[in-house]
Amino acid sequence: MRWLVGWSSTAAGVTGIGTAGATGYDGETLHPVGSHLLWGDPDPLWAVGDWRPDEVRVVRADADSHIAVLGICGASDDELRRGLFTARGGALRHLTAWPGSYTAVVKAGRRITVCGDLAGARPVFHTPWAGGTAYATAALPLADLIEANLDFAHLAALLAAPEVPAAVRDSTPYEGVRRVPPGHALVLRAGAREIAGYEPVASLAVAAAPADPERAVDAVRDALVEAVRTRLSAPRHVPGLDPGPVPGMGPAERRARRGMPAPGIGADLSGGPASGTLALLAAGLPGRPGTLLGHGTGAGERLVAVTFNDLAVAGREAELERAGALAANPRLHHMVVTGAEETLPYADLDGPLTDEPGPSLVMAARHRARLAAGSADHFTGHGARQVLDAHPARLADLLMDRKRRHLVRPVAALAKADGSVMVPARVYGAARRLARTPYRTGLEVLAERLMRRRFDEPKGAVGASLAALTWARPGPAARWLTGEALAEVSVLLQSEADRSATGVQRPGDYRARAALARYAADLRVLEQAAEIRSQRLHAPFLDNQVVRACRTLPEALRVQPGARAAILRTVLEGAGVTDLPPGWGAPSHASSAAAARAGLRVAADPLLDLFSTPLLADAGLVEAHVIRKALRGAAAGDPLPLDGLADLISLELWLHRLLSRRGTCWTGTPARARAVPSGIQPRRGALASGA
Repeated sequence: MRWLVGWSSTAAGVTGIGTAGATGYDGETLHPVGSHLLWGDPDPLWAVGDWRPDEVRVVRADADSHIAVLGICGASDDELRRGLFTARGGALRHLTAWPGSYTAVVKAGRRITVCGDLAGARPVFHTPWAGGTAYATAALPLADLIEANLDFAHLAALLAAPEVPAAVRDSTPYEGVRRVPPGHALVLRAGAREIAGYEPVASLAVAAAPADPERAVDAVRDALVEAVRTRLSAPRHVPGLDPGPVPGMGPAERRARRGMPAPGIGADLSGGPASGTLALLAAGLPGRPGTLLGHGTGAGERLVAVTFNDLAVAGREAELERAGALAANPRLHHMVVTGAEETLPYADLDGPLTDEPGPSLVMAARHRARLAAGSADHFTGHGARQVLDAHPARLADLLMDRKRRHLVRPVAALAKADGSVMVPARVYGAARRLARTPYRTGLEVLAERLMRRRFDEPKGAVGASLAALTWARPGPAARWLTGEALAEVSVLLQSEADRSATGVQRPGDYRARAALARYAADLRVLEQAAEIRSQRLHAPFLDNQVVRACRTLPEALRVQPGARAAILRTVLEGAGVTDLPPGWGAPSHASSAAAARAGLRVAADPLLDLFSTPLLADAGLVEAHVIRKALRGAAAGDPLPLDGLADLISLELWLHRLLSRRGTCWTGTPARARAVPSGIQPRRGALASGA
């Protein structure tokens, strides 16, 4: 795990001038374990973890003005210096407008500015510390610093309403550690903190500005191409040397067995449009990789395209055929990774401790098997669905803008899938109700549903769309929570509704941003849980500039059936790639639910053992016998929400890993300076405060 950490004190010198540390409880000096100091007192900043040399850049204008950029950033040193001068005047947005995925920190005198990203994949956290404010790009180091206990209200909200910002708020699993919302920056002035937004938000008072679809798609193409080019132009990194041959194994098999990625550039190639687009862009751009043998200085380096073939669950044969057709490109070197029962979800419950919990923890071993065959720099198509597709609630946005005719095609597609002539009236009625429902009322309705335990929702594609046409909805795990936990979240939602302003975003835009933030947070968990040493995963669809370009796409274009595949096909055509296999971009008919159900069936006994005395029950969030009954039912094939079980199991796994860890993120501290120092004290029979 890689992160940066620093703090801003109330007065110069309180942290110990010249030591670049802070004084702990017993007078010792605190330093992050394995850290590299970027600048010193009175407001020090460290980079912690296995950062590559080119991933950490510091540019200084004078003794009191610095800018640090950590990650993949396409800006030159001169551009960083100009950005520093502009940021000293208070402008922030330009710090997030360079291509790539990075975190920017600006120090101008005693003012520190830390910019988060738009998606939430590179978050920023903060907490009061030593009379000032400590900040980091990971929550656990700050939790260790202040010996934070668990925030049970946040854990309850993660299960009851994970995609409702009003429920999750800016809290984290650690009490006292706060998160900077996506699209915002943390500004510190001599220890005092302020959260400043740097991105304009669509208003409810005026109609959305008209956008030209062709220009919007061209902007997406330019942003994606620049995101890929920025990563290709970064220095190449070769993992550790191969210790030597193993009888019966080739070099690629040895690397995968030893958990070492191949040198160079690689990409997922699942057969879907997102991963295929990135693989073809990376292989086709001038330079390396993708250079044919005998052409240019980097001749013979081909992009490693990795396809995962699940032998335990059938249904993706068409996607595998399309992946094979794409891999016939001479610029690609195709590798097919097969997996049987040992790569099913829940098959391997051991893994590293991640910064936060996330449902992808139960899938980590499955992804690690694929990534072990990948390259040192590996492209993934994660996030394309969230930034390109239309959330069903966007139908209400179209009605608010009086664009009813654009509802015809998406509603007709739902009617065809359902086979009912009543679908158009039902969908139109739900969209019309949402367009006329205030945000405050939406929160109050959700609070009432949680209190009364009303979780039944319609089934099928139409049912899912109708359920999504609301301001807020319960999470899939909410049905298994205790009444006390649901009441706690309900009271929190009611208080947020009382404080809510009238000028909130449009419902579709609001729901889409919340879903993106939820997905990006879980992807961050997956990267940490499935991490391969010396490997970097790249998700260009979550870069700031790509997210911005995708947000300019007209809603009328987004809601059309097959819009994502059509947009990406146009992107490839603009980049000179036209030879796509038949059926490219067709939606997959195989559901990940089949793999999840098979994994639950195979891992039923270990999961039942996990919930014999669950920590979630000690926290007062669930009853053990209720979860065990649900696990048996899901393994037997009962129609239960499997994503809700994934939420519960992953949170239980994360709690076990957190409480069993040794040590702390800080050196020079006594043994007690760590998160959750006294474990989980049973909370039963009383309603928590929700603070």
